Amino acid sequence: MTNKNNKRPIPELLDFGKERIRTLHFTWIAFFITFYVWFNMAPLATTMLKNVGWLTKEHLKVLAISNVALTIPARIIIGALIDRYGPRVVFSGLMVLMAIPAWLFALGDTFTQLLVSRLILGSIGAGFVVGIKMVANWFPPKMIGRAEGFYAGWGNFGSAWAAMTLPWIAISVFRDTLGFGEDAWRYAMMVNAAVSFIYGIMYYFLVTDHPADKPVAKTKKAEPMMVTSYGDLVQYIVWSFPLVGAMGVLAWRIGGIKVDGLALISQDILTMAYGVLALVYIAHVAKTLQINLPYLKAGVPEEEKYSWSSVAALNSTYFANFGSELAVVSMLPMFFETTFATLTGGDGNYIMTATLAGLIASSFAFVNLFARPLGGLLSDTMKNRKKTMLIYMFGIAMGFLGMAHIGEWGPIVNGIQTVVPMFDGMTWLIVSVVITILASMFVQGAEGATFAVIPMINKKMTGQIAGMAGAYGNVGAVIYLVIYSLVDAKTFFFIIAGGAFLSFFYCWAFLKEPEGSFAEE
Repeated sequence: MTNKNNKRPIPELLDFGKERIRTLHFTWIAFFITFYVWFNMAPLATTMLKNVGWLTKEHLKVLAISNVALTIPARIIIGALIDRYGPRVVFSGLMVLMAIPAWLFALGDTFTQLLVSRLILGSIGAGFVVGIKMVANWFPPKMIGRAEGFYAGWGNFGSAWAAMTLPWIAISVFRDTLGFGEDAWRYAMMVNAAVSFIYGIMYYFLVTDHPADKPVAKTKKAEPMMVTSYGDLVQYIVWSFPLVGAMGVLAWRIGGIKVDGLALISQDILTMAYGVLALVYIAHVAKTLQINLPYLKAGVPEEEKYSWSSVAALNSTYFANFGSELAVVSMLPMFFETTFATLTGGDGNYIMTATLAGLIASSFAFVNLFARPLGGLLSDTMKNRKKTMLIYMFGIAMGFLGMAHIGEWGPIVNGIQTVVPMFDGMTWLIVSVVITILASMFVQGAEGATFAVIPMINKKMTGQIAGMAGAYGNVGAVIYLVIYSLVDAKTFFFIIAGGAFLSFFYCWAFLKEPEGSFAEE
């Protein structure tokens, strides 16, 4: 499309005369809002601590863990629902329904109310998966990378927007201007929830599931994935276990937290939780066998066959890239603040303040705006999606190896291994920030490249495949954060670099270049 006045072409992503472009923008805004609501507690945590007399730091730790606990199963469930009912109704329903626990959290006056509402609210993190299917329905294979990358990069910025705006809304608007005092944070969260509720209704009327002339097949039931070989069936069952196992790790971690000197979860209840998770996995395996064995025995038509090893490979990439992103963002401010704690300026004052450390750490997430779209664009333009994925995973490994060398092991203080700068001076701090940004570019570019491949594997099951890969990102975050609680920062960077290397080799061996992944339609 061209501008009538000067005849210059309008960039594809700004050509709002095309319905698919309008759908893309309406959809990334929906994703943006789900993350805006999902991460609404962290920026207001200190305000809550000051104004809620009975709330403690231990309470906040439990709430932070609860915020990601149910995201793993929610992404699996939402993935199946998308393929069954279509992305429009699922995305709208998710935003409207999740506004309820968001409101309940804002109004919470007991820890139980805060805990239960936060657990349920964690399900809104599954919103990301819905848009993957919607975008895949509207864009041709040759453009899927840049479209999915743009969707994910701009939508993911919702978490940063929450951090940037919610404290201002709470303090400047509701406390200082409107005089709501210590309840100002509650009103900020209620506004946050209202945004989700209103846009959830709007989204239903703004989009359709697919172009009118290109209907997309839906599954008959929301069931486990269909596979096309006995080997793939074994892979699916094996790769399903970590999704339940990560929930067990979360239960163990929450059970180890004490509030007022008492364990939050007793050993008996913890044992029951493990038992329930085991039954869930057994039921999943039984259902998977029930629907797949007759299908395989009857013989799979050639046109329905796909490689589940590619699904497994992409699970590994999202574990290694998105999982490491969530973990690194959680520890990076403290890493810079403690590692460079002794750095001073010409006036003798310490340079590394908590504010500066937070600003440096925010750069890791901020590059999402262009790094994810770039990853998708390169996947489109390099004409080999597997090669693009391999380059990115290798880059992640090298980036984290670089971050591991920002510091060196220092003395052990009170039984804790310290990390000090590899070199002295302000120049090394600047170099360290550059290393961090470059590592982030590879991490988030790989996320864009991952979802440039997912819609190509099996169009009918894009939602389920995206749901499983997305859930593996949360599994990675859980495992990496638990590891971080056991080791020093330098060792942690070596470990997540190793995770990226393992994913690189797994993709090299098992990821298959999708057929027709650069087709016009």
